[in-house]
Amino acid sequence: MRIQDKVAIVTGGGSGIGQGICYRLAEEGGVVAIFDIDFEAGQSTAHEIEKSGSKALVLKVDVARAEEVNAAVKEVISAFGRIDILVNNAGVSLLSSVAKMSEEVWDQTIDVNLKSVFLCCRAVIPHMKEHRYGKILNISSILGLTGSPARAHYSAAKTGVIGLTRGLATELGPHNINVNAIGPGIIDTPMLERDTGSDLRERLRGGVPLRRFGIPLDIANAALFLVSDEASYITGQCLFVCGGWSASAGLA
Repeated sequence: MRIQDKVAIVTGGGSGIGQGICYRLAEEGGVVAIFDIDFEAGQSTAHEIEKSGSKALVLKVDVARAEEVNAAVKEVISAFGRIDILVNNAGVSLLSSVAKMSEEVWDQTIDVNLKSVFLCCRAVIPHMKEHRYGKILNISSILGLTGSPARAHYSAAKTGVIGLTRGLATELGPHNINVNAIGPGIIDTPMLERDTGSDLRERLRGGVPLRRFGIPLDIANAALFLVSDEASYITGQCLFVCGGWSASAGLA
């Protein structure tokens, strides 16, 4: 077991990539605390984890609200005694051109995708410093590296996640806390299904050198490595798990 008895918070763990990460961490001995605004989805993830014999806690949390994040972190510490791992995965994708974008759409995109990372990190850092141990993993996106029509605000947020990751890594390295990011490519999740039609999905698939979309397990396997002690000398990095898309600029 690669993270036996380590306590991990995963935000947005009720579905998609976050759910896949929760399952993978639990398989390797982790105790998983699921933060999700959709409590029922979080309960479903927790139920599957508990069926396998592992421990899980689900908390309804709006990760863009500091008071909710702080209260939830305290609850995890009260329940399990410590926090070893934080995976900032919660995100939202709201399509809009910049010219037609409302401030509400901009603010929600930045708050959920970027501000939440800051809030969750800020809440766990004092605890990790006290114990001189921690693994923080932030889920960015391939769009933190490239651009896409109707997603400039999403790209801005995900690029910010990479910058925050690098800055935090320099701050927290002396305290034995690793901070890294993953930039998923096109992953077959409910969000992808909602945001794209079948024709667009086929065109996108053709631009991936491996000629397939990723699945949540692809991201979860990379996440497991980066939060394990096998990656103890890796910090401040963003690993793009994208089937080669970042190398080819979608021109394959």
